[in-house]
Amino acid sequence: MANMLWSIIWLLVLVFVAFFVSFFCAWWYVVFYPLTVCVPNLSSVSDLLLKGAQFTHYCAKNMMEGNSLS
Repeated sequence: MANMLWSIIWLLVLVFVAFFVSFFCAWWYVVFYPLTVCVPNLSSVSDLLLKGAQFTHYCAKNMMEGNSLS
């Protein structure tokens, strides 16, 4: 039963937070990624934006597995 509760919590995070974070990060990732060729120091920013863009995958995976937030 605890797994079902965590799955519901992950679903809520996915719907109300993750989609917005992913859309925001994906748009900025498209802008910053080509600039890393000219400015190599931006690669850390683009890596962070990529992780943000993949946040929906992280939430969906944890929802299906019923993992806790930690």
